[in-house]
Amino acid sequence: MAEAPDERESGPEAAEQLPQQHVGCQVFSERLAQQKPPQGFLSSFFTNNQKCQLMLLKTLATNPYVKLLLDAMKHSGCAVNKDRHFACEDCNGNVSGGFDAAVSQIVLCQNNIRNQAHMNRVVTHELIHAFDHCRAHVNWFTNVRHLACSEVRAANLSGDCSLLNEIFRLHFGLKQHHQTCVRDRAIRSILAVRNISKEAAQKAVDEVFESCFNDHEPFGRIPHNKTYARYAHRDFQNRDRYYSNI
Repeated sequence: MAEAPDERESGPEAAEQLPQQHVGCQVFSERLAQQKPPQGFLSSFFTNNQKCQLMLLKTLATNPYVKLLLDAMKHSGCAVNKDRHFACEDCNGNVSGGFDAAVSQIVLCQNNIRNQAHMNRVVTHELIHAFDHCRAHVNWFTNVRHLACSEVRAANLSGDCSLLNEIFRLHFGLKQHHQTCVRDRAIRSILAVRNISKEAAQKAVDEVFESCFNDHEPFGRIPHNKTYARYAHRDFQNRDRYYSNI
């Protein structure tokens, strides 16, 4: 359940470059044992937490990838509640966020998410994991092939391997570049959260790649950019209306 490390923050909205590489999604099995330090009233202003909450609100309200995923989750019986299913927290290292399957909650690392474009990508990536968790019996912790499938889907459908993002990473010009990007980022994501060899991660991705790469739900297509995501959202809404009238 991990977003692969990036050399730099990508996209035209990336106003500032991340100072270090980051790992986007982690398993937070230790979260239940942690207690948050108390914060005074004045300290709540202009903090990382407040910035995280504001960026999250904008993402949920305006990002077409996220809006489609929220509708799909609701349609699948897993309606998302901002206060229940998202948590802005400080994280160790360069982690950006993660899907905590144990409590069905997306963790957003408020100390590492630097700008709105970064927030959009992290929330989209994690919501794809949450959607997979909702619609299927995913054994995140015991079946690496299940993890590999969701990582392939997240890399493929989140826009992370869009041409623009890859140009910002200085990765372009290869034949079947999108597939190569998806495969590489899925492998790196698995290695970020599982203590296995690179060969084992590659094997897991190879075994599921064809079927999971071609599983475009709930988008119905690969949304290469926000325009494609808007079209996909419109089609999903029309499809939902069609089936509700049958």
